Amino acid sequence: MRTPRLRALATAAALLLALTACGGRSDDSGSQDGAAAGASAGAGQFPMTVKHALGSTVIPAKPTRVATVNWANDEVPLALGVVPVGMAKANFGDDDGDGVLPWVEARIEELGAKTPVLFDETDGIDFEAVADTRPDVILAAYSGLTKQDYTTLSEIAPVVAYPDAAWATPWRDIIRMNSKAIGLAAEGDRLITDLEGEIATTVAKYPQLKGKTAMFMTHVSSKDVSQVGYYTTHDTRTQFFTDLGMKIPASVSGPSRSTEKFVLTKSAERIDDFNDVDLITGYGDDKGELLKALKKDPLTSKLAAVRQGSIYLLPGSTPLATAANPTPLAIPYVLDDYVAALAKAADKVT
Repeated sequence: MRTPRLRALATAAALLLALTACGGRSDDSGSQDGAAAGASAGAGQFPMTVKHALGSTVIPAKPTRVATVNWANDEVPLALGVVPVGMAKANFGDDDGDGVLPWVEARIEELGAKTPVLFDETDGIDFEAVADTRPDVILAAYSGLTKQDYTTLSEIAPVVAYPDAAWATPWRDIIRMNSKAIGLAAEGDRLITDLEGEIATTVAKYPQLKGKTAMFMTHVSSKDVSQVGYYTTHDTRTQFFTDLGMKIPASVSGPSRSTEKFVLTKSAERIDDFNDVDLITGYGDDKGELLKALKKDPLTSKLAAVRQGSIYLLPGSTPLATAANPTPLAIPYVLDDYVAALAKAADKVT
C-alpha cells in the first residue's frame, strides 16, 4: 500500500520543489532553522494582523517557531518547507500507530527533519505541551477551537483561528491563512494553483462524475440506520465535491442554508427526500457491514443510490478514509484512489 502512495507524493514533491528549496532542517528541539529564510515573499509584512471568527491576532514578526493544533494545520508549513516545532497527533487514518499520517511522515522525511513534538488531543488541546514548544505562532485555521481554547492558547503565542465557523474552513483558505501567518503568502498561493492543477488533471480522466449530485454521509452504525446523518455545505467534505465536478443536491444544500451546523440528520422514514442524490459516499467499516445494513433495511434500501449501487463507503479508519477531507499533503497522496472509487460508483447511476 505504501509504494503507490509514495509515488503519488513524489508527484506532489515535484510540484512543490520550488517552494521547498529554502526549507531548513529542524534541530534537536524541533525548531525550524530555515523558517525565517524560507522565501523572500512575505518579508516586511510584519507586524501582521489576522482577522478570524474569534477576534484579531497580531503577529509581531515573522515566526521562526511554528506550532499547529487540531487537524491538518501542520500540512501547510510542511508543504512550504517549514517543519513545525509541535503539531497535533493523528487520531484517524494513522496507518502504523506512530501518530503521524503517512503523507506527513513522507514529507518530514523528504525535508530531512525529525518528527515534531506530537500534541495528544484525545481529551482536548494539551496546552502545557504546546507551551513547552515555545512557539512564535500557533496555526489553527482549520479547527474546532472554542473561545476558551483560543484565549488560553493566546497566552502562549499569537493564534490564527478559523475565518467563519469551526471545522468549516475550505482547503484553499486553510492554505491562505496559515501561509500568510508565517510570511509565505505567495508560496501558499502557488501551492493552491499546483493542487488545483493536479485535481483538474485527475478529474479529467473521469467524465462520468461531471454534474452528478453527491451526498456525504456521516458515521452511521450498521446496527441502527433509522437516522441518516449527512454533512452540510459548511463542511469541507461536501465542498470538495464541487472541486471534483459534481453538484450538491437540493436535499443537502436547502437545509444547509438555514443552519451553521456542519452535520444534520434525517429520519430514514423521510428517505425519499434524498431521491435527488445520484451518488453517496461516507465512512464504512472494514467488513462492509454498514453497506449490508443499508441494503437490507426496508427504508434505506429504497434510496436510489443504495438500490442502484452508486454508493462508495470509505474503508474503516485507513489513510484512504481521510481522502474526502481535502488537505494540502493528503490531496496528492489519495486523490487518484478517491476519485477513481467515486467514478466507479458514478458508473452505476441510472
